[in-house]
Amino acid sequence: MDILVVGGGGREHALAWKLKQSPKVQNLFIAPGNAGTAGITTTIEASKTAEIVAWLKEHPVDLVIGAPDAYLADGLMDEIQKLGIPTFGPTKAAAEIEWSKSFAKDLMLDEGIPTAAFETFTDLTQAHAYIKTRSFPIVIKADGLAAGKGVVIAHDLKEAEAALSSMMEERIFGDSGAEVLIEEFMEGREISIHAFCDGETAILFPSSQDHKRIYDNDEGPNTGGMGTIAPVPWVTEELMAEVKEKIVLPALRGLQKRGRPFVGLLYPGLMITKDGPKVVEFNARFGDPEAQPYMRLLKSDLADIALACAQGKLKDTEVKWHSGGACCVIAASGGYPGKYETGIPIVGIEEAEKDPDVVVFHTATKMLDRQLVTAGGRVLGVTATAPDLEGALEKAYAAIKKISFAGMSYRSDIGKKSI
Repeated sequence: MDILVVGGGGREHALAWKLKQSPKVQNLFIAPGNAGTAGITTTIEASKTAEIVAWLKEHPVDLVIGAPDAYLADGLMDEIQKLGIPTFGPTKAAAEIEWSKSFAKDLMLDEGIPTAAFETFTDLTQAHAYIKTRSFPIVIKADGLAAGKGVVIAHDLKEAEAALSSMMEERIFGDSGAEVLIEEFMEGREISIHAFCDGETAILFPSSQDHKRIYDNDEGPNTGGMGTIAPVPWVTEELMAEVKEKIVLPALRGLQKRGRPFVGLLYPGLMITKDGPKVVEFNARFGDPEAQPYMRLLKSDLADIALACAQGKLKDTEVKWHSGGACCVIAASGGYPGKYETGIPIVGIEEAEKDPDVVVFHTATKMLDRQLVTAGGRVLGVTATAPDLEGALEKAYAAIKKISFAGMSYRSDIGKKSI
């Protein structure tokens, strides 16, 4: 079959890398891709929804896999389905579970899905008045998409007021901050859960854990993710069964009841509290960098699974995983998640990949005058597999030390707390 992958990050590089291994895939396209995907796919010079749809009208494929949240919120899957092309990725209405946190919260309340207590606000004055009645810490979230950065844990009133002003008044996240959620702070350990979905059936991945903060020991501002481990050593089969029955399946049923069947990848971020798992937020696509170690662990054919989801046949599909552990360590530009420079030469990837258990996925790279250079904040995802998680992390850190670009930074403690 011919498949188009939409996106240009490390997640899409990992998906393309896995799809390339399928004997079912004849032609693999990516739009817009990056320097890493260029060697394994045919790159389509299209980055906007209208451009992608226009290309598909001229070059119909058998399946489109859509990953980035912004495309889903823009209704890309809806437009592709109008062409009669199967899609692995939700419609705009189903993806609202990610692009509107207030919608997701209302869904969770209606379906009895455990989550933090919250209030929503569109008026800055009312929001300021409300936080003066709360105990700290509290969590303040922009309602819409914010590239994983629209969440602030405020430890005192001053921090809370600053967060509200920056989101609602200064609009640092644009219209995404027109409405904010103010939530109770949940104590516990955070994990990422992924599930293949066809609208009714869900098949869960092994557990994973992202590391959101920029610095070691979970310090500094939030990022899009600085590294991931999978599976998480302390997550039991019983906990995973509870997550499926109390969170994933109720979410699917709730969306189905509302005429929004969810097809694609459902990704609830969870806090494992003393009262059990609670939803931090729902995502409507693969995580990045969660997708990178997941694709290293997935034993089954991704093309088969994605097509089964699109055709409503997931219940007849077996999904197998390799044993052992996998991880991803992100190499970021200096200054990220704040201001950073791009166009900086990168060296050492070939040396890093001499270990057969290491694969480096490109998150934000491009070729400039035949030189690989940085093109964003999170630049590379160094992944490794091993019979156990400790071995995978050891390999990944040995590999990342062989890569360099000016200003490069990475966390040195990925997976440390869980191990």
